[in-house]
Amino acid sequence: MTVTSVDKDFDSLTLTVVADFAAPVEAVWQLWADPRRLERWWGPPTYPATVETHELTPGGEVTYFMTGPEGDKHRGWWRVTSVAPPTSLEFTDGFADEEGKPDADLPTTSVRVRLTSHGDGTRMEIRSSFETREQLDQLVEMGMEEGLRAAVGQMDALLS
Repeated sequence: MTVTSVDKDFDSLTLTVVADFAAPVEAVWQLWADPRRLERWWGPPTYPATVETHELTPGGEVTYFMTGPEGDKHRGWWRVTSVAPPTSLEFTDGFADEEGKPDADLPTTSVRVRLTSHGDGTRMEIRSSFETREQLDQLVEMGMEEGLRAAVGQMDALLS
């Protein structure tokens, strides 16, 4: 499995996923930078993503929806705050309603992605930060930890 650790830190209100790949940093970066490649792993295997907007520039946005096994759609968005290809990306991640507008009833997270050379490959760290313990608990209960583990677990096949 690609994912080497998942750490919930209740003191710092973070959930961090670390994964190692036998591929160069640039190849792993392309899985974030290319919307068609992003679609192939962003979301658990049973909830494939369709990326509608993909602007990886500060102030840009990424909008998408995941389609469940019963045809149900779950929308989400990112607001990009920082990007330094091919090693880092930061964005606010949130849920959207049926029209794609941000859903104020669900929490947002601040996400930091770091890609570094590690041995003969790449280490990827995805750190999600929450405003409150309640938000962290709510998203973990909604399956965020398992969802990230399953989504990131699909990346190896795309890199081979």
